[in-house]
Amino acid sequence: MKVMEPVNIGIIGLGTVGAGTVNLLERNANEISRRAGRHIKVKGAAVRDAARPRACSTSSLELGTDPFELTDDPTIDVIVELMGGETLAREIVIRALTNGKHVVTANKALIAVHGNEIFRVARENGLVVAFEAAVAGGVSIIKVLREGLAGNCIEQVIGIVNGTTNYILSGMSKSGRPFDEKLDEAKRLGYAEADPSFDIDGVDAAHKLTILSSIAFGIPLDFANVYVEGITGITSQDIAYAGDFGYRIKHLAIAKRIDSRIELRVHPCLIPVEHLLANVDGVMNAILVVGDAAGPTVHYGAGAGAEPTASSVVADIVDVVRTLTTDPENRVPHLAFQPHSLSPLRGGPMGDVETAYYLRLLALDQAGVLADVARILGQRGISIESIRQRGTSSSDTPVPIVIITHRTLESRIESSIPELESLPSIAQKVVKIRLESMASHPE
Repeated sequence: MKVMEPVNIGIIGLGTVGAGTVNLLERNANEISRRAGRHIKVKGAAVRDAARPRACSTSSLELGTDPFELTDDPTIDVIVELMGGETLAREIVIRALTNGKHVVTANKALIAVHGNEIFRVARENGLVVAFEAAVAGGVSIIKVLREGLAGNCIEQVIGIVNGTTNYILSGMSKSGRPFDEKLDEAKRLGYAEADPSFDIDGVDAAHKLTILSSIAFGIPLDFANVYVEGITGITSQDIAYAGDFGYRIKHLAIAKRIDSRIELRVHPCLIPVEHLLANVDGVMNAILVVGDAAGPTVHYGAGAGAEPTASSVVADIVDVVRTLTTDPENRVPHLAFQPHSLSPLRGGPMGDVETAYYLRLLALDQAGVLADVARILGQRGISIESIRQRGTSSSDTPVPIVIITHRTLESRIESSIPELESLPSIAQKVVKIRLESMASHPE
């Protein structure tokens, strides 16, 4: 039997995921080689500071600070980009591809924003770009959508895809503590960055939804078309009131096929307490996929961390090694669908979204207030499912009124809010949170 030469890889970035990848490749070297058919060797790594201590051994690899030494090294077969960011990472990946090297990346922002260009360059050079680790760490949701559900017409992809926001919201739900306290705790525990804005403002989840929706529906990557809303406006009060109605608040990434358009939105959402997604706590991720043949399936696991994410990175490396001798025309397409058959379907304005809503008003406890609220909503065809006044007080002290509506258009809700806020009895801005009934959900 012919012994094949090892496959040399270069890793750019030896942070949490990079170090985890090196450790996993070393620890499970025999098992990985048996699966890949060839030995995989980390020949070199590029880092910002070569003197900084690492969470992996670097004695057997060439460690430097110039990533282009790796992209230009003719003895390296695969570049593993784990540095993050967009601008330099894009330059590195394009350089690697034009030099004939396959690429593995965990960089969701890079793929969401520049993926269309990167995949075009890869196709032109007969190369693979693997990016399983870019979404939901160790869950392998990209492979599920791209391969496992290839026989389905995907109808919905709804997920908790950001561990930081889920840790904060589930912690607020259990402890009743405010957002700022849970965010500080997440930073102390390493679940949130020093600057957590990408997570708490929803940008990270929107990057991931861009990728998932493209693979699920066969549409070009289009990050700019995703509606994005974060969790900074969610209060412990709203979480408690939602619980009274039988809901939990989660930060969801939602992609739905609606007739001739695709809804792409990321925002906080009330979901029924009995649904599996409502019971995903801490930093865990979970994605509900609804296919016309498979029905609803839920995919759960660690969304981040050294080993779970490294697991997906190494799986991608194995997949790339397996394809080194295959015909480029017969590989699994990057975005599941053949490049020439991507659909022009686009999302419409948020005003066309139809769902139910949670509304919280702070109103003076006076006669006629509820009638005024019901009149304003009714004039726009908004039907009320439930309404509760939270406590009583003197007529000059406002009290919360919480409303759950039936399904209606977002445009109707948006047009009613200014009129509600203009009522003399309403003391502050109306709080609006969308509600998903999660129809066809598994229990």
